[in-house]
Amino acid sequence: MRHRSLVAHAFRQKALARWENELIGSVVHELIDGFAGRERAELVQELTFRFPVRVIARLLGLPEEDFAQFQRWSVELIGLAADFERGIAASQALRDYFAGVVDDRRRDPRDDVISDLVTAEVDGERLDDEAIYSFLRLLLPAGAETTFRSSGNLLMLLLTHPDQLEAVRDDRSLIPQTVEEGLRCEPPLLIIARSTTRDTELRGVTIPEGAGVGVCIGSANHDEERWQDPERFDIFREPQQHLAFAMGPHMCLGMHLARIETRVLLDAVLDRLPNLRLDPDADDPHVRGLIFRSPNQVPVVFDPA
Repeated sequence: MRHRSLVAHAFRQKALARWENELIGSVVHELIDGFAGRERAELVQELTFRFPVRVIARLLGLPEEDFAQFQRWSVELIGLAADFERGIAASQALRDYFAGVVDDRRRDPRDDVISDLVTAEVDGERLDDEAIYSFLRLLLPAGAETTFRSSGNLLMLLLTHPDQLEAVRDDRSLIPQTVEEGLRCEPPLLIIARSTTRDTELRGVTIPEGAGVGVCIGSANHDEERWQDPERFDIFREPQQHLAFAMGPHMCLGMHLARIETRVLLDAVLDRLPNLRLDPDADDPHVRGLIFRSPNQVPVVFDPA
């Protein structure tokens, strides 16, 4: 909890609000500029996969020329279970890379998140360098992986529910609740691991202290005892707390950033891509995955702006 307190201030909603237009909006519009004139695009590879890593890299204050390598390390680190040695090598490469950046920020703090982490203090305690490296290695894949998937999921949900897409296009005040319903209906991560801290009982099942518990977020977000008609995507449903960002002491630190990123991306897509719709000539896209979940592609067509 002490370490969490030290890093949490950099990801408070108020702290992140300053980045909404000048940084997050700028990244999204730069990427849309690359295909807006074509009247056809594939939104995963050209937009949703690319923008979160760029946002995080800029929040950290990293140079533009390092973005591509940064993303490669991120993908390799996320894929550690599939290729352990490559994942560990990526982890070490990131540690070595961040060591130089952290040293630089200690000498010359800037207006970025790494400087915030270097100077953060709670009750006189600061993060040591290894804790900062570990946090940054966590932030990179966590922020890049989940946000690109959740934004792709939301676009697919809206494109397959054109009446709701049109409602959001006409009334942008619906965007926040649309983002939340997308997270509930198609969370990017379906399963998380937890450990019990004491003997407990859940619906007649005894779970001993220290047991490993696989928590299915996807199932919880579709619990028919909590959600009316839970399989239906409905941006107008009565808002309730979902579990896409988990809950309790491990609740996602990056949830405010993820919400801002998704809100900015959706607003820009609606502004820049008139009459957006799925490409009728492309392969039929679907949301897939048993742990991480998202569409592999979102092929679309749109009218000239």
